Amino acid sequence: MPRTEGRSLSIGDEVTVGVDIGSSGVKVLAHSRVRGVLATASVPVELYSPEPGWAEADPEEWWEATCRATRQVVHDLPEGLPVSVVAVSGMVPAVVCVDARGGSLGPAMLQNDARATREIAELARELAGIDLLERTGSVLSQQSVAPSVRWLQRHEPDRWAKTRWVVGSYDYVAMRMGASPHVELNWAIESGLYDLAGEPVAAVWDAVRLDADRVPALHRPGDAVGTLSASAAADLGLRGGTTIVVGGADHVMSAYAAGLAEEGDVLVKLGGAGDILAVANGPVLDSRLYLDAHPIPNRWLPNGCMATSGSMLRWLQTIHGRQDLEQLDQEATGRPAAALVALPYLLGEKTPHHDPWLRGAFLGVHLGTTAADLHRAALEAIAYGFRQHVEVLREAGVAVTTVRVTNGGSRSVLWKQVLADVLNMPLIPVRDHPGASLGAALAGSVQGPDDWVRAAAGIQYDTPIEPDGDRTRRYADAYQIFLDLQEQVNPLARRLARLGADEDTTERTG
Repeated sequence: MPRTEGRSLSIGDEVTVGVDIGSSGVKVLAHSRVRGVLATASVPVELYSPEPGWAEADPEEWWEATCRATRQVVHDLPEGLPVSVVAVSGMVPAVVCVDARGGSLGPAMLQNDARATREIAELARELAGIDLLERTGSVLSQQSVAPSVRWLQRHEPDRWAKTRWVVGSYDYVAMRMGASPHVELNWAIESGLYDLAGEPVAAVWDAVRLDADRVPALHRPGDAVGTLSASAAADLGLRGGTTIVVGGADHVMSAYAAGLAEEGDVLVKLGGAGDILAVANGPVLDSRLYLDAHPIPNRWLPNGCMATSGSMLRWLQTIHGRQDLEQLDQEATGRPAAALVALPYLLGEKTPHHDPWLRGAFLGVHLGTTAADLHRAALEAIAYGFRQHVEVLREAGVAVTTVRVTNGGSRSVLWKQVLADVLNMPLIPVRDHPGASLGAALAGSVQGPDDWVRAAAGIQYDTPIEPDGDRTRRYADAYQIFLDLQEQVNPLARRLARLGADEDTTERTG
């Protein structure tokens, strides 16, 4: 239900707490529209991979980390500021099996879990007569929930038999707080079980014998879904009866908290992976991209994700042994632009290629190549990847007019400059961006559909990074080499990766 019902506090008087469930930790933030961010805390959680290709998390660790971080935030709040609302965001679309009492049944399967390859292939054949992209906004992939459901039915039938509901990471934590069983809109869309209007796609459900009531009610960000139970309130350090509000998918909430609201707004996230999201006024159906609903009604977020971004820089550090990224930036600033051209596919690639077999490469290495040259080439390769996404977005009819940048890489002056030069667009850094936890807190303050833009009005930005004309022209030529290198090397990389996989299989079975 919309949380405008029964509300009496004026906007700005209330403190909202945003919780973000991530693969490496839980972050909690307290915010008010008048005072801004009041307190933050983070608690790490483990990512488990008991078998090759598996990616799991313990939902009970999420809950324990949420409680610890929330208690710390409440402790750090200025005296006399009670929390009125708590909202939860998180990674998507994790699969959490929940029993009839609301408890988790074993580990959650995360969105990058790749165990269900057989099930993906089976369902692709069985559903070949359906245009899943047109119906659901996505094609079958490791992020789809139906293959995970079939895997559970096949390999863990006892757990599946006990499962009352299948929910997402942030839905589960909200339920532990006292929320009614539910899933959030973008979990539903990314799951591949629903169409873009939030209606179940019967053929997909039937294919995996998924009962209609096995997935609970669907809610949008900003909907109230219950109040804190007495026991959860005691664990969290909050008052019983505090309103629980739906947050949303972590990347969507992070984009909202960066001020993405109007068509043409774009966000580049320079994290361990590389995300790019754009605002559109209608759904954008392109197999090279992902699609999510914007929290602002009737707006959409076509988006892409590069599997490696900052993680490529960290990998290079393990190779050349240089640990000071700031020093590497300084040295690389003095090195020639586009002296090398690299392919950044160290973990295969998600969008726009959707190919786990791709691998990285460096072109132009010679005996005089330095660690700083490799560092700069990696920054440039990631920037070329973002430029390719910008071109895909434009080909899909999405306007790209204003580009903002966040996450750890946005602290690098060189990386921001390289990105501005490669895109040939000014780059606007978001100041002190806490990410999805702020987006969830803002969702908790929204007073109705027309309030989403006003809620994010206080976001601040640093001075734009302007592109340099000479380097932009050089990078335009280097980008074409990047595209040609893809065309020539990617088929060879696939053959090489499969050769290695065949050898590993022989060693394990021989």
